[in-house]
Amino acid sequence: MSSRIPLAYNPKVLELFRNPKNLGRMEKPDAEAVAGSLACGDMIAVFLRIDRVTQTITDAMFESYGCAANIAASSIMTVMAKGKTLEEAWQISWKNISDELGTLPMIKSHCGILAVGALRRAIRNYFLDKTKPAWIPESPTPDERHAVEEERLLEVLAKRAKRMEAELGQDSKGGKTG
Repeated sequence: MSSRIPLAYNPKVLELFRNPKNLGRMEKPDAEAVAGSLACGDMIAVFLRIDRVTQTITDAMFESYGCAANIAASSIMTVMAKGKTLEEAWQISWKNISDELGTLPMIKSHCGILAVGALRRAIRNYFLDKTKPAWIPESPTPDERHAVEEERLLEVLAKRAKRMEAELGQDSKGGKTG
């Protein structure tokens, strides 16, 4: 018997989970980045096609490994980014994503944070071999730092979960506990 209580996702999150927009790997993107960790469970890869003259995002796609909220947040982030200049897309926040989705359960807010982290990393990566515009700060923004913190937290939780699984596995086979 499971003690897990299903999360109450709103209809928009469930619709984007079932029918995500812009899902898939883009061939020869102009910029790409990853946030999260496949080892931890939640990961988002973002791919951008950018008009070099106008610096407008003409296409955005994603791959997501994770829960319904992760897929929905990634999907809505690509929808929000398409047609925006890189500077406008840079302004998208995890709160914008959550609001656009009609809120996420608090325990799933990290999904919006990872989506923004991946988008901003992709934009930074676009300028690696170009003159970086003044609107990109030298130091990571609070949203970028938040994404890194979420990644670290996910890694810690994944390690703890593996240890617990190992301990429980030993217990079920008659082994000793600590």
